[in-house]
Amino acid sequence: MQILTAQELHNLAMNIVGKKLTKMGYEFQAINSQLKRHPQFVLFKKGEPTIFVLVKASNNIQNPNEYDTIWMETFKNHAKKQNAKVWFAGVGIANAESVESPVFKDQPYYEAFDDFIKIL
Repeated sequence: MQILTAQELHNLAMNIVGKKLTKMGYEFQAINSQLKRHPQFVLFKKGEPTIFVLVKASNNIQNPNEYDTIWMETFKNHAKKQNAKVWFAGVGIANAESVESPVFKDQPYYEAFDDFIKIL
């Protein structure tokens, strides 16, 4: 069995978030799926400000919404200059048989993603 890489876990989280955004009626102005490149999604919806969505995959399915608050302040300043909103999407992904084990390719997994945290 092959363990998912950090980039593959990130891509899985991006797919989970992207599906939710599509259901919410947003259009994607830009998508960046590279690890540590932000934002992952730049959203457009007529009559609303631009929204930057930051996606973070985590193996913590109990509390996937933790983020680096100091880094987030820097990003918020960037968003303010662009007159954009900032949403954070923490996605917990864990092995379905044992949360202590890594997530394997083509094997069942749990996902924990309830909603976006509106930062700005």
